Amino acid sequence: MKIINIVLTLIFILFAAVQYNDPDPFLWGIWYIAIAIISGMAVAKKYNKLFILFCITIGVIWMGTLTPHFLEWINLGMPSIVESMKVTKPHIEYTREFLGLLISVLVLIFQYTQSQKQAV
Repeated sequence: MKIINIVLTLIFILFAAVQYNDPDPFLWGIWYIAIAIISGMAVAKKYNKLFILFCITIGVIWMGTLTPHFLEWINLGMPSIVESMKVTKPHIEYTREFLGLLISVLVLIFQYTQSQKQAV
């Protein structure tokens, strides 16, 4: 698990670093750094379960606000989201954000399950 947590830490630091050109870089930078810190602490088998659960809750609520846009993207036939964000295609940014949150929440759930195993 140590290697997985090191990789997750580095990935989320990278995610935070590439937010400089995002419309709301501070918000996303803080979010990804929080996930990196949780994963980094997991390297040392130190878990703050309450903080992990708090982040899961925030992530799920945040995803809920983006779900209509994500469903719109699916209804459009899942067009490419790697092109530049355009005013006429707001689903691009919203879908990217939704998927970023999904990845984050899955990592948080992984960390929480690891913390439960640690407690046993």
